[in-house]
Amino acid sequence: MKKLDSLKIRVGQSAYRDIRKQGFDLTKIKAILGASGGPKWLVLSHFDRLILEKIIPQIKNPIHLIASSIGVWRFICYTQNDPIAAINEFERGYIEQHLPQKLGKKQINHHLRAMLDMMCNTSSIQASLQHPQLRTSILTTKNLHILKSEQDFILAIGLLTSMLANFANRKALRYFFSRGLFFDSREAPFFINNDDFQIDAIPLTEKNLKDAIIASSSIPIFMEGVRDIKGAPEGVYRDGGILDYHLDILPVDKEHYALYPHFFDILKPGWFDQPLFWRNVKVDNLDRTIFICPSEKFIKKLPGAKIPDRSDFKNFSNSERIKRWRIVTDMSKVLAEDFNEILELDQLADYMVSF
Repeated sequence: MKKLDSLKIRVGQSAYRDIRKQGFDLTKIKAILGASGGPKWLVLSHFDRLILEKIIPQIKNPIHLIASSIGVWRFICYTQNDPIAAINEFERGYIEQHLPQKLGKKQINHHLRAMLDMMCNTSSIQASLQHPQLRTSILTTKNLHILKSEQDFILAIGLLTSMLANFANRKALRYFFSRGLFFDSREAPFFINNDDFQIDAIPLTEKNLKDAIIASSSIPIFMEGVRDIKGAPEGVYRDGGILDYHLDILPVDKEHYALYPHFFDILKPGWFDQPLFWRNVKVDNLDRTIFICPSEKFIKKLPGAKIPDRSDFKNFSNSERIKRWRIVTDMSKVLAEDFNEILELDQLADYMVSF
């Protein structure tokens, strides 16, 4: 057997046992997960194409697309009438964007809105909401108390306080944030009754889809939050990654699988947990998840031996950043090709390890 070493595949314990006994039934995928992470998504661009061309067409049941921040933008491409063309265009626009260093919050929001308007015209919105198979779930955070402010000093105090509270106990964040879950009203996602944080469950409509996408991407201080979204409880909604950076949720029941292509082998529950080495996504919530990420060996071959991130905007000239990011997306074809081979040869059990 040829050794495919570009990928690392980790599988939740229950799913691991099932696949060992019965093989991998791809048609049992009920959810696909998309994490926050900004430019990191570029290493998955060809994986997205593989999912659209080779995986989703084999599944008959509805599939929940559950995401925060940049994951939402990827999945909105999935739901278009021509999803491959949408991914191509989004990738091109994302790589070639140029944001001056001193751009203000309003200007960044305007830039983001303009990019979204190019992706989502009226017919695109209708395609997303009426897709015969895909069900969109967008995770945002509803900000409470002083975190509703747009004054940087006040907002910084609120963020620092919530960060310190999170250091002691992640559940303390419920005093600062609640989940704003915008979902396809035809079928609520499995985790909608999650008890960790209050969830405001808001059906997606033509009038709130764009606002939900922008809200889920709105990093506090760097961008303005989205206030009083149509159909949602009054308040300010911001980046879904604050609570759901890498999605600490149980996305499917015991009969199905969740597919989770990710940037690297690190899973942190929320935005504030990134520096906390002891806090990771709960293993129980990964029980039915098939997690796939680039291997350390693959990452070492990338420009600078790293996955793209927001620091690239500061560390490289615009032309150098674009060059590096294009190399990363080209190299990401290997990830898709290797996983496709694993599926075609029914060798998932040979490559997976248990969480």
